Amino acid sequence: MLTASGLLAVAAPGDAHAAAYCAGRKVRTLPFSTGSVVVYKRGGYVCAVTLAENPGTRRKMSVSVRARGGRPVVDEGKYKHHAGPVTVHAGRRCVWVKGRVGGGSVSSGWILC
Repeated sequence: MLTASGLLAVAAPGDAHAAAYCAGRKVRTLPFSTGSVVVYKRGGYVCAVTLAENPGTRRKMSVSVRARGGRPVVDEGKYKHHAGPVTVHAGRRCVWVKGRVGGGSVSSGWILC
C-alpha cells in the first residue's frame, strides 16, 4: 500500500495535496490554464480546493461551492499555493464549483446530480 501511495503522489502531486485538505473520495478534477479545482464528496458533503499550477508566487485565488438552492461558500484572497478548502452540505442536490488562479478560471455548471 505504501508503494501505491508513493506512486499516486508522484503521478498526481496536486491531487495528493488536495487530499490533505478534503475528506472523502475524489469525484472531479476541473483543470484550467493556471491551476485546477479538485472536488471531493463524503456522505452528503462536497469539499473543493483550488490548486495553483505554479505555486510560490502570491496571487489572487478563489474557490467556491454552491449547492442548488443555497448560497455559495467562498474562499478568496492572495495565496501562494491554494484557496480553500470550502465545504457545503449538498445532500443529493447538484453543486456548482468555481475556481480561479490569477487570470485563469473554471466554472463547472451543475455537477454531481
